[in-house]
Amino acid sequence: MKTEVKKLSRGDIEVTIELTPAEYQPFLESAAQKISQNMTVKGFRPGKATYDLIEKHVGRQEVWQQALEPAVMRTLANALNEHKIQSVGQPNIEVIKLAPDNPVIYKATVAVLPDVMLGDLAKIKVDKKEIKADEAKLKQSLEYLQKMHSKETLVDRVAQKSDKVELDFDVFIDKVPIDNGAQKKFPLVLGEGNFIPGFEEQIVGLKSGDEKEFQLEFPKEYHQKLLAGKPADFKVKIHGVYQVELPEFNDQLAKSLGGFNSFKDLEDQLRKNLEAEAQTAENRRFEEELLEKIIAQSKFGDIPELLVDAEVKKMVDELKHSVSHQGIAFEEYLVHLKKTQEQLMLDFTPQAVKRVKSALVLRAVAQQDNISVTDQELEDEIQKNLVQYAGNSDAEKQLRKPDYKEYLRNVLASKKIIEHLKAKVVQ
Repeated sequence: MKTEVKKLSRGDIEVTIELTPAEYQPFLESAAQKISQNMTVKGFRPGKATYDLIEKHVGRQEVWQQALEPAVMRTLANALNEHKIQSVGQPNIEVIKLAPDNPVIYKATVAVLPDVMLGDLAKIKVDKKEIKADEAKLKQSLEYLQKMHSKETLVDRVAQKSDKVELDFDVFIDKVPIDNGAQKKFPLVLGEGNFIPGFEEQIVGLKSGDEKEFQLEFPKEYHQKLLAGKPADFKVKIHGVYQVELPEFNDQLAKSLGGFNSFKDLEDQLRKNLEAEAQTAENRRFEEELLEKIIAQSKFGDIPELLVDAEVKKMVDELKHSVSHQGIAFEEYLVHLKKTQEQLMLDFTPQAVKRVKSALVLRAVAQQDNISVTDQELEDEIQKNLVQYAGNSDAEKQLRKPDYKEYLRNVLASKKIIEHLKAKVVQ
């Protein structure tokens, strides 16, 4: 087998491979046997006809054509191993010559992982930030628990701030009802600011049975982009006004939640929860800064477009998922941005390059410092997940699938590498 390797631009290489008829012969015989399994040849069981008979029935060119794909798969892998080329993605194959009794010649264009030269990791410095609970968030959490245990009493009077009202409302833009702009017996606590600015003020002073029409403008930064900044007409009808009584912050409130002996115990637990959230956020910030500094001190070979394009697609998919959870169609979101998906993908490219480089430096660190996930570590993690999903047969099957195991191995490896890097950098 003759091979010739040529370096192309943007991290691609071209491998030209030539096989003699003798080297191609085993693939011809395998192809003929496979063809014979799906045809009837008198005097032979399926798959047992001779090569000459198969060639006579379907033609020499057909046998040679059927042998090409397995021949390419085997010989290209051998050529890449021989030249120590680590490819990514699917190769692009161009057949140069495929004729019976002649050498088989094809070209494969493949993307290769770029070389990475890491900087001196011991000189990298990342400062740690102090972790403490956000007192404003603690106050919000306590107020939420207080509201969850509030008492509501139907009253025969006009609505005041801090009351809860039950109302119908309809929203129109240019006299046309908006999608999902009508609600029946909707509960609304006045003063919490859960509606657009000005709405709750219009409700104050109304009592059960009252109806009212008014106009307000949606905020320019409203989450539903098609409504942002637009004037709208509202029609409301009040069905009930409820006085809301909030319990005091005391030991009795804490005990009613279960598991707490005092209000101080409740505060302490909430503070611990917030500190854990802050620690998670700080870990994420620390790791991002760490990777940014490693990338800045490292040198990279040409990064294949394939890797960047794949990362861009992943980022677009993540955005689509996020937008859909806000109840917005992705097409509408693009209209608001005044961009096509192709333009958005172009905008994502710099961040995609950064994400690709992060993955590459993690891989380089793993190779340099011999970091890997053992089969036992993988099995231990699977067992933890099996305990978590005990009784869920579908989840248990998923955990045992090879592709999930590979995903889990990559996740564990990334965690292991990050912890290794944290131990090496100056903090």
